[in-house]
Amino acid sequence: MKKISIMLILCLVLICGCNKSDKPSPSSPVTLTMWHNYGGDMQKSMDELIDEFNTTVGLKKGIVVDVTAISSSSELNTSLDMILNDDPGAPKMPDICTAYPKVAVKFQESGKLANLDNYFTKEELDKYIPDFLNEGRFNDGGLYVFPMAKSTEVLYLNKTLFDRFATETGASYDKLSTFEGIAELSSMYYEWTDNKTPDIKNDGKYFFTADSWFNVAQVGLAQKGKSLFDTNNNLILDTTDYKNIENTFLNHAKNGGIAIYDGYSSDLSKTGDLVCSTGSSAGILFYGDTVTHENNVVEQVEYNILPYPIWENGNKIAIQRGSGLIVSKTEAKKEYAAAEFLKWLTAPKQNMRFISSTGYLPVTKQAFTEDMPEHLNSVTDERIKKILKTVTEMYKEYNFITAPLFSEFDKISSDYEKNFKELLKKQLPVI
Repeated sequence: MKKISIMLILCLVLICGCNKSDKPSPSSPVTLTMWHNYGGDMQKSMDELIDEFNTTVGLKKGIVVDVTAISSSSELNTSLDMILNDDPGAPKMPDICTAYPKVAVKFQESGKLANLDNYFTKEELDKYIPDFLNEGRFNDGGLYVFPMAKSTEVLYLNKTLFDRFATETGASYDKLSTFEGIAELSSMYYEWTDNKTPDIKNDGKYFFTADSWFNVAQVGLAQKGKSLFDTNNNLILDTTDYKNIENTFLNHAKNGGIAIYDGYSSDLSKTGDLVCSTGSSAGILFYGDTVTHENNVVEQVEYNILPYPIWENGNKIAIQRGSGLIVSKTEAKKEYAAAEFLKWLTAPKQNMRFISSTGYLPVTKQAFTEDMPEHLNSVTDERIKKILKTVTEMYKEYNFITAPLFSEFDKISSDYEKNFKELLKKQLPVI
């Protein structure tokens, strides 16, 4: 059906013939290919928005977007790698594609991306959250990744399990605001559960884990005004500040309250095996309102979403995440058309529709500050309402960092994650 609708639109815009204008028009139209890897509600929203653009603004301006949804991120990255390396049989690069900055920078260095500064006025760019735009700016200062939706990391807390623990032990919510406090609570929690009879209790096995231990270190050092990397992009693991981060969790892992897991922490939360964890705000939909304990007892639970923890005496800093949209370097008419589509797609009304049922944040100042209160009032999913309230408050109080952009970053972060878990495994049993 989508192909038929696109052909009908093309017939309409081609009726008047073609000319050689540098800008598209109904008499000189362009078709843009687009790849994205959004799934679920986000894919549905994106498809609906593209259909709306094609039949309204796109029709008037002579722009048609032909979209392909690629559900697997690995499949999308494989295709992009083939294009980047000019492999035999590589597909043609799409005009627009979703990409993280760490992927996009490789295309920019190869001269394959359009600098979007050439198609946006200063007044137009001033409508967007500066930090979101800056994440897409590379070494030459150009804008190569346009923001679509952003997330950060938060602390997910099974309030039901924590309240049960706190009632009997006096554990304080205040300790959840720092990593040192969380580590201390993990030892208290393990001791508390270890002294209870397993077959008559519904208490988690572990207190805390992180979806990214690398981010715990990277952000933790940033909170102290330091960096995890030296000027040559090598890890710095011999400083006092880093050793404090490492030892905090290694020392408390000995007491059994820290979980080691190769999947996402939300998996452990579903079985009641975990009280709290740090993870992406975009992962909120993986948290339900029940857990199934080891003894097959299903329990109704409530989750709280708390701001990302701070290391003691550190500044309020968290990581900023989320892919954006890149535009292929091609003829001026197509680049201009792609920019026109991005302006429409990320405008407050469309952007709020796109993120309405997710844990992502919109990217314009109007949507973020003016439209968010009304949006929160209309949200019926309490999980989405909680995550958006917490994250919008964080953006008022926190500063945000982004991951460094260099070719070996993925390997370094992956190796760190593996090595840190190995250190933890020496302290406690693996799940």
